[in-house]
Amino acid sequence: MGRILETLLLTDEEVEKLLSMDEVMKAVEQAFVEKSLGRVQMPSKVYLFYHKYNGDLRVMPSYIESYDISSVKIVNSHPENRVKYNLPTVMAVVVLVDPRNGFPLAIMGGKTLTDIRTGAAGGVAAKYLARRDSRTLGLVGAGAQARTQLAALLEVYGGFNEVRVWGRHESAGKFTVEMRSKYGDRCTIIPVKTVKEAVEDADIVVTTTPSRKPLVMEDMVSPGMHLNCIGADAPGKEELDPAILKKAKIVVDDFAQAAHGGEINVPLSRGLISMEDVWAEIGEIIAGLKKGRENPDEITIFSSTGLAVQDAVAAKIAYDKALEKGIGRFIKIV
Repeated sequence: MGRILETLLLTDEEVEKLLSMDEVMKAVEQAFVEKSLGRVQMPSKVYLFYHKYNGDLRVMPSYIESYDISSVKIVNSHPENRVKYNLPTVMAVVVLVDPRNGFPLAIMGGKTLTDIRTGAAGGVAAKYLARRDSRTLGLVGAGAQARTQLAALLEVYGGFNEVRVWGRHESAGKFTVEMRSKYGDRCTIIPVKTVKEAVEDADIVVTTTPSRKPLVMEDMVSPGMHLNCIGADAPGKEELDPAILKKAKIVVDDFAQAAHGGEINVPLSRGLISMEDVWAEIGEIIAGLKKGRENPDEITIFSSTGLAVQDAVAAKIAYDKALEKGIGRFIKIV
């Protein structure tokens, strides 16, 4: 357990070196199962809204009882940060806690951890909901989350014939240059000028924007398409035309969180859909309690709000590997 009276500090850069997408995907997949089987404590996110700054702060605690892993994450979302302060849109701190006594085992940067575990959730969802022969990927949004979503999907599919990316300002161009150097041997990456160009005829579509109005419209969606909806993670956010939801199999990571702030939150609040239109939580499908994709023409949607149990398992991986490799520094804070 290391120096049990001292707390390990890990910077975000150190956490990034300790986490690999394949490890986090396996852990997140199992965390979803534990949740679906009722073996976790995970209250819904608590929000503080900084309306005058166009930002919010969330607190996310969890305890995975069967694994004895517990953590609390504090994470913000401020879409104007890059322009106003040269700061990331999302920043986070994770505290890993020893359930036996409440001792803070580690305090670690949580930005990269959040990016990776959210990407991992998208990869896991595609594994169970997208067609196995998917070869074309459309990315709506070209920020940090688009990068980890692509990384996770490449873990599942190995490669794509074509990855089309749309982003605001110059983000799609920057994304293309960076990702071509990293994954150019596994997929052809093409920046496009409109959301429609990114989405039409794609097998998988990933939306990762902070939009508060639909970007992907019903006429862009074709039979057999799978959509990972990542950007809508707070009340009022939405990226899809609600008409798409009416003809799709909707899967969420958590019913309560999705109703409050996921892709379904706005259509629910307007009475356009009901919770009866939501098929399952992803953990139920992984655990075999409900079916995933049932035919090639089915349109499937995964609404990801981000679960505290994802943070917990990723933080535990980082902590264990840091102890093994001698990374980080210890401080006495208790």
